[in-house]
Amino acid sequence: MGFRECNNRWLALQVRPRYEFITASILRGKGYEEFVPVYTTKRKWSDRTKNITAPLFTGYVFCRVDENIKIPLITTPGVMRIVGSCGGVAYIEDSEIEAIRTAERSGCEVQPWTYWQIGDQVQISAGPLAGLQGVLVAHKNKHRLIISVNMIQSSIAVEIDPDGVQRISPHQDTKGAVGMVPV
Repeated sequence: MGFRECNNRWLALQVRPRYEFITASILRGKGYEEFVPVYTTKRKWSDRTKNITAPLFTGYVFCRVDENIKIPLITTPGVMRIVGSCGGVAYIEDSEIEAIRTAERSGCEVQPWTYWQIGDQVQISAGPLAGLQGVLVAHKNKHRLIISVNMIQSSIAVEIDPDGVQRISPHQDTKGAVGMVPV
């Protein structure tokens, strides 16, 4: 069950909370190549502050497996499910795993970040635009909030800092306000 065979691919396992390192260790013992990317963060308790190592993707362990053999993964302690879509397993590109590894090894500060998808319905949570809702778009390496008046099928774009937004709902389709905006 060597992980260097050509039909081995990366997938994501959703694991119980705070079981990332335990599950990864068990998978390694079973002969799988596992990967739990980490970062260092400061945690403050009432009596002290300490640097700790935490998973970049809380609740997930990446594992390289033979596409045809998945049963031993499900029975691994801590594993809740194999991440997929429409009843099938969703494999992760080697280049995505390698990009995470490169960032982790770089010596640069890495940290978890909110996954924003262009087209998400968002609401501004702070600043002079607080409370405004619209669609998140990107144009010329800048993020903009699109505010639409559906009745007249017109929109405006306001440049925003994506750190100050909250997702209302995920991207539904590319029709509607995003499709009507000349960006």
